Amino acid sequence: MTIAIVGAGLGGLALARVLHVHGIEAVVYERESSRHARGQGGMLDIHDDTGQRALREAGLIDRFAAIARGEGQDMRLLEPDGTLLLQEDTPDDAPFARPEVDRADLRDLLLDSLPEHTVRWGHAFESAEDGVVRFANGHSATYDLLVGADGANSRVRALLTDARPAHLGHNLVELRIPDIDRTHPDLAAMVGRGTYWVLGDGKSLAAQRNGDGTVRVGLSFYGTAEDWFATNGMPLDDPAAARTWLIGRLDGWEARFTALIAACDDVIVPRSISSLPVGLTWPSAPDVTLVGDAAHLMPPVGEGANMALLDGALLGLALAARPDDFPAAVKEYEHEMFERATAAARMSERVHELLAAPDASRKMLAFFQPG
Repeated sequence: MTIAIVGAGLGGLALARVLHVHGIEAVVYERESSRHARGQGGMLDIHDDTGQRALREAGLIDRFAAIARGEGQDMRLLEPDGTLLLQEDTPDDAPFARPEVDRADLRDLLLDSLPEHTVRWGHAFESAEDGVVRFANGHSATYDLLVGADGANSRVRALLTDARPAHLGHNLVELRIPDIDRTHPDLAAMVGRGTYWVLGDGKSLAAQRNGDGTVRVGLSFYGTAEDWFATNGMPLDDPAAARTWLIGRLDGWEARFTALIAACDDVIVPRSISSLPVGLTWPSAPDVTLVGDAAHLMPPVGEGANMALLDGALLGLALAARPDDFPAAVKEYEHEMFERATAAARMSERVHELLAAPDASRKMLAFFQPG
């Protein structure tokens, strides 16, 4: 049986790895030209019961522990006026409940665990029909099972459902401060080892330390339209002016928070945040299924990567258990995934609503410290 996986993200690679562990080879088709074609983003917190469970099934948990940062679980929560509401410092002997890891390092761990040539780079999905998948480079391949692991804007998804992501009224600007310990030691001490979070006024500022000494800064604006970047007047083509524009949107915020924006370099990435409908399902097909954001894109509050890893692992286990009956394996996987992903999406939606609230900092404090 031939398994074709579209997308070399975490979900697709976890699926390929678990299949390989069980003696089933698959081919992963990725549109990027190489593993280094573009940056992979910042840190991920990998949860013990989901993402780490997947890595255990993949036989990679020890290698994961070697690259994960337990201290990345540290968190500081503040209000825009500088009031510190919560500070959590992780003891050195704390369990790895939600350790942080650089997304690029985790992806490399999965890639390096696969046989050479498992991933076919430079293959952008174009269409699939009658057991043949075609790519934009003119190549084609046959398959018995096609798995869409191609992310938020999945093209494989259209083979199963006409559902599309909808904008959440949330626009995010990503910035970074490289080598912060040397260039801005005062800000490095302020951010600490993990995540530094300021919430309020329909905005949030999240600064997070990465394993390479970079601090990534995300500035979110809630209650904004899908075309916000085209209409707000922020000069994205002039990084210095864009930073000044962003600082101007934080009028009344404590000076140390705007200092984080001022210290960022010229890499500025705008992102519009969308999600798929909560509880999305589709009639099971015998030869196509989805994992990760292709199946259940949800607000970015820490569940997406974990769900993708577990999707890939559990689909791999289902296929390994039924190597002569892929349709039954797919149906079994989808039944469990729909229920699990719906619960995660509902929780993510709730947290996203708290972040957008006028008194978000107090609401999040209650979320972290109920009662």
